[in-house]
Amino acid sequence: MTVIADITVPAGAFPLGRVLDDVPEVEIELERIVPLQEAIIPLFWISGDDPATIETTLADHPETESVEPLTSAEERTLFEVHWSTEINGLIQALIDTRAKVLEATGTADTWDFRLRFSSHEDLSSFNVALTENDIPVTLRHIYNPTLPDEESELSAEQRDALLTAYRQGYFEVPRRTTLTELADAVEISDSALSQRIRRATGSLVEETLLTDDRQIE
Repeated sequence: MTVIADITVPAGAFPLGRVLDDVPEVEIELERIVPLQEAIIPLFWISGDDPATIETTLADHPETESVEPLTSAEERTLFEVHWSTEINGLIQALIDTRAKVLEATGTADTWDFRLRFSSHEDLSSFNVALTENDIPVTLRHIYNPTLPDEESELSAEQRDALLTAYRQGYFEVPRRTTLTELADAVEISDSALSQRIRRATGSLVEETLLTDDRQIE
């Protein structure tokens, strides 16, 4: 059964933590991590320093193969980084256990992750891998989300609506875009987009937050 775990690791255990040692004032939020066979390419927002300085720091680090700033908004810059094939530790454990990173934020001291595993056995294997690599991990929360019914799964249109809204800053405070602007972007009416976002949000709540078991704190 699928299991979701909230963990904290020292910043040095994650490549971005090591890469950005020279700019400790920055804050980082991962947009997503996409497993690609033996590699992982993250997209992440960075704020707290000059984007050019951050880009140079990332590009000069031996653990990165390439780095590209994609867009900037409200003093944050979205970067895409291709990691070296020599990377290991936490990243390798994520690859080996096929974990999905749902959320991740970090500072100079610690990184907080929300990870989804296909089974408790994969979570256990992940924990063993970190222990073998001398990476201390704090398990803050673990729970089993209810498996979604077929009707509750996100449609392609709902997923696109949520991702577009997120990327355009619709869920930020204050918002960086309006419902009308989003509707124009996806070429549907304001009312249709509002309903699509509400239904998609409801589906995500059912799939990720409702549980059959009591949450373990």
